[in-house]
Amino acid sequence: MTNKVFFTPGPSELYPTVPQHMAAAMANKIGSISHRSQQFKDIYAHAVTGLRELLQLPDNFEILLLSSANEIWERAIQNTVEQESFHLVNGSFSKRFFEISKELGRKATKHEVPFGEGFEVDTIEVPATAELVALVQNETSSGASLPVAAINALREKVGPEPLFFVDAVSSMPHPAFDYSKIDSVYFSVQKCFGLPAGLGVWILNERCIAKAEALQAKGLSLGSYHSIPSLLPKAKAFQTPETPNVLNIYLLGHVVEEMNKKGVATLRQETEAKAKLIYDYIATSQNFEVAVQKEAHRSVTTIIANTKIPASDVIKRLAPFDMAVGSGYGSYKESQIRIANFPAHSVSQVQALVYKLQELIG
Repeated sequence: MTNKVFFTPGPSELYPTVPQHMAAAMANKIGSISHRSQQFKDIYAHAVTGLRELLQLPDNFEILLLSSANEIWERAIQNTVEQESFHLVNGSFSKRFFEISKELGRKATKHEVPFGEGFEVDTIEVPATAELVALVQNETSSGASLPVAAINALREKVGPEPLFFVDAVSSMPHPAFDYSKIDSVYFSVQKCFGLPAGLGVWILNERCIAKAEALQAKGLSLGSYHSIPSLLPKAKAFQTPETPNVLNIYLLGHVVEEMNKKGVATLRQETEAKAKLIYDYIATSQNFEVAVQKEAHRSVTTIIANTKIPASDVIKRLAPFDMAVGSGYGSYKESQIRIANFPAHSVSQVQALVYKLQELIG
């Protein structure tokens, strides 16, 4: 048993009620039920119905459950891109999506800015031949965020033709998307939803489905059992093609139910209030500085600080007090820290972290 609070950017702190839901799942042997049973269909329906309410999804969007957001990158390219994709790149994860498209034999082009910087819509030129535009609403590696207003402005600039795919892996449900401006959004549950890793959520509209069906009609390969045409009929019946992560789907349904009781507006307000506590501290610290320079591009859920003290030393100093922050990503491992600010983190926990960092680091 540990009392450690994980401010790591994923896996992160479990939602407070996950242990009791895990206990209930074990008591009811959820891990043993058939994924073709009515009991599983009810579990699946509970999760996706709750997500629809929480995310305020229009009826023309479907929810598919996969293994991870990384898998969704590959399935997105296989199912909706015949020749060319276009990517906004400002960190390690947005770059990886770009690379996957190339690895799958597509022509992938990009608009890239330095690690940790955001995007200015007026500088982005999307090729007219791009079938998919990959946007990163929240770059988990660098803490740079693309405001929803900028996504909407880019759609107005580009026009209606290409599919807009949005990476909200470490920010959902905070962004209040205008779903008339995007075609797909995806995330993993081990970040803002406070669950164990192993479940990705892919939300997509009828335009994505039509594109997959059109490619299939041409005789092109969409992958195997996780193509959109194979996933969709099962999803409509509250099932998956294969035996899924039943336990995590069960937990997702219960956590989303609790989030809905609180209300997404309240979750968003709390997230922003906690982010302000952290950013205000970093701005006055002698040993940290905010990594993302432009305030409008700073993530409120994945907060990055440059550190004069090695990140491993910061982590070591916090350990005796049952607190864990993340190190920087990749080559920034020792020069940055990453602080997750997810719904599972209470205001009092964030206050305690800030107080302890002030005391230990200055």
